[in-house]
Amino acid sequence: MTTPRIAPSILASNFVKLAEECHAVLDAGADWLHVDVMDGHYVPNLTIGLPVVKALRKEFPDTTLDVHLMIENPDPFVEAYVEAGADIVSFHPEVSHHPHRAIQQIKNAGARAALAINPGTPLTALDWLLEDLDMVLIMSVNPGFGGQSFIPSTLPKLRELRELLRAKDLEDRVLVEVDGGVTPDNIADIHAAGANVFVAGSAIFKSGDYRATISGMRDRLGQ
Repeated sequence: MTTPRIAPSILASNFVKLAEECHAVLDAGADWLHVDVMDGHYVPNLTIGLPVVKALRKEFPDTTLDVHLMIENPDPFVEAYVEAGADIVSFHPEVSHHPHRAIQQIKNAGARAALAINPGTPLTALDWLLEDLDMVLIMSVNPGFGGQSFIPSTLPKLRELRELLRAKDLEDRVLVEVDGGVTPDNIADIHAAGANVFVAGSAIFKSGDYRATISGMRDRLGQ
């Protein structure tokens, strides 16, 4: 299985000190930065957009920016986020008018493409699209707010996805990311179920000791 990656969600950071916070988690051993873009329509929250992604790219030229679009009709925006600096763009198939086209736009613009699957969305949403993806993001909470608890039914869903990837010989090519309620206490179980990218917001940024928290996660991942 692909080497696990830890991607702190900047949604849980202190936005007044965003650059400082991002430097701190990267220095503490994080692999990626996860950027949650919310529009107040698809999800009941407003966060950040293109200017922040551009600023993060300028400040962190060598860091993977994992941008998760929780917006209605993401299709017109996916290329703009790649141009702003996103290395990976995730979007939700329910609100895309043409998911396949959006995936191709992301890839043609030079980034990796991912679909985000909500807790109530079946894996059949990946039908006819999985072979074109670089990553699947399994939401382990309902999108919109940080600090929520992990939904246990995510684990069998991850196992089902892992079997699907194995059957299609895609295990080594398609990453599996989990976002929501990931902590040092459950990260090993999530990994065992099939995930290899872990988005953790509150568990890291609210911990008071980023290095100790990320190290604890890596210990439980066997790294």
